[in-house]
Amino acid sequence: MGATASCKKSNGTGYPEHDDPSYRKCQELKMERWIQMHYQIKQREQALAIAQHRELFYWLSGFYLSAVYGCASYYQRVKRVSALAPLLPLTFVVGYYTDWAYGSKLHRIQAEANMIMEHEQELLHWPGGLPTVAGIDEARVETEMEKKMHPHHM
Repeated sequence: MGATASCKKSNGTGYPEHDDPSYRKCQELKMERWIQMHYQIKQREQALAIAQHRELFYWLSGFYLSAVYGCASYYQRVKRVSALAPLLPLTFVVGYYTDWAYGSKLHRIQAEANMIMEHEQELLHWPGGLPTVAGIDEARVETEMEKKMHPHHM
């Protein structure tokens, strides 16, 4: 409460003085903390996604090694190259997840995202524009009405 308590200065009317330098400094501090918090949340989400891809890679690798062993054994018995055909698509899938989990795929995706943000801004516009407070309130009221009308569906 230390940071917010100092922001509650008032001019006698009960409202803070917005031109007060200490109030502005406090608001800047709040904004910096909010930005840092959301940045750390995104970092944790990204770390979780990478960990999920690594875990999937482990499973796929185990399946791939089993398939290699099975196809190689079958190839030794029948001596036909077609016995190795299932390994081709599996090789691409395992390669993709290897690149995602341990390679530079994430860096390439981030570089492409930066390029889009710099040179293709028109692709980033949300359909229907930014949400408005009125639109959010309308959706909230509709949801509440739906809950009242059909409580067993929620």
